[in-house]
Amino acid sequence: MRIGIDIGGSKIAAERLAADGSCRAARRAATPADYAEMLEVVAAMVDGLDGIDAGVPPASVGVGVPGLVRADGDDVWAVNLPCLQGRPFRSDLAQRLGRSVAVANDAHCFALSEATDGAAAGASSVFGAVIGTGVGGGLVVGGRLVSGVSGACGEWGHLPLPWRTAADGPAHRCGCGRDGCLVAEISGRGLAARYAAATGRTADATTIAARAAAGDRDAAAVVATFHDAVGRALALVVRLIDPAVIVLGGTVGRMPGLIAEMPRLAERHGLGGPWPARVVAARHGADSGVRGAAWLGGVPR
Repeated sequence: MRIGIDIGGSKIAAERLAADGSCRAARRAATPADYAEMLEVVAAMVDGLDGIDAGVPPASVGVGVPGLVRADGDDVWAVNLPCLQGRPFRSDLAQRLGRSVAVANDAHCFALSEATDGAAAGASSVFGAVIGTGVGGGLVVGGRLVSGVSGACGEWGHLPLPWRTAADGPAHRCGCGRDGCLVAEISGRGLAARYAAATGRTADATTIAARAAAGDRDAAAVVATFHDAVGRALALVVRLIDPAVIVLGGTVGRMPGLIAEMPRLAERHGLGGPWPARVVAARHGADSGVRGAAWLGGVPR
């Protein structure tokens, strides 16, 4: 048995998975702002899920967090969870639970989930691209998560948007202090900024996509330039790591029409031929983060 915990800015999701990947039970809780309370809430969720199956050894525990995680899991840089900054979270949680704990970036967990039993199951190499409020990513090769020496492998959100065009407008300021990062350009707020610049009106990404799908010409034009920007960003990933499969997730990654546009964009932004990578939608959707955290303890063979 495996337990996965996905800690977000406002809520914590937890699931207990059987060996075949089926969900035995799930829990939800609000995310505390206090570190000691965070430990207790997460530990209580694990304790509760452990009690589901009597007479079974304690489950392995994996945790996904929205930030960079050093390889040992005890150095978390998560601006949305300031209570974890500089804290030995993995060690403290392991001590509280009396067992080992694995901790990883939530986008890494997404990639691991989809590579294990999701849309890219069985692929030799998988890049998980999460495009929503922010932009995150993770790389899985041979079924194993590649974190890098500093835990930043796959962190494409802070690469600059490549091959800018006039339709992109001026580079937008990212929260990291630089201009033109993918987080600022192809996230939901990046789409909203494009729409505001083109129309003088404000709307969120979901509304803009809906207007485009309903035939609004202004929204459709903005969405077209946005899709092109996403295509250029993914072309950069393909040129760097050449994955077999790219899995798109997140609210923006699931936008209607985006994946359908990939073959055309691949031809435009490739290296003279079609992309070898398949681009697919996430199978597990919003559950991929918590499921990937559960698989941190080892994947089925």
